[in-house]
Amino acid sequence: MYIDGAMLSIGDRAPDFAARTTDGQMLSLLQLRGRPVVIYFFPRAFTPGCTAETRRFRDNYDDLQRLGVEVIGISTDDHEKQCRFAQAEKVKFPLIGDKKAEIQALFDVKRPILSSNRRVTYIIDEEGVVAAVFHHEFQVLRHMDDVRLFFEKRSRSKSIDPKQATTPKTSIGPKK
Repeated sequence: MYIDGAMLSIGDRAPDFAARTTDGQMLSLLQLRGRPVVIYFFPRAFTPGCTAETRRFRDNYDDLQRLGVEVIGISTDDHEKQCRFAQAEKVKFPLIGDKKAEIQALFDVKRPILSSNRRVTYIIDEEGVVAAVFHHEFQVLRHMDDVRLFFEKRSRSKSIDPKQATTPKTSIGPKK
């Protein structure tokens, strides 16, 4: 995992944003406070790597939802292209087209010269604080693997009673 110093770091407060999602609704990060949120930034819809990454999140979304986690995908595409992408890939979670790069700038994922963003996944905790950062430009499938591992560890730490060391009851199984 490579983490560039310019991006948000663990412990930083996640910036709020409001944007229209692929279901036509306005969504703000603030309205999701109280539950963990996975925000993954991907460069462009309909490209092989971004499609594979989105499918991994799509295929694991129900498991994440059972843990109370929301997922948001954000790319540099316009809203209409993002809507076509969500429909083509049967994505149930919110996708946001950030063509003007406003959200990318807030999260420090905009590439300085190219007109795309870096492939970065943030996990925002219930208090709105960055709990994890994953940056893998070419290992696109590692993002969901890292998210799964984060929540499995978190589930184990919350479910272990010091008097009774038990196996966690909630786990996200691997889905390819």
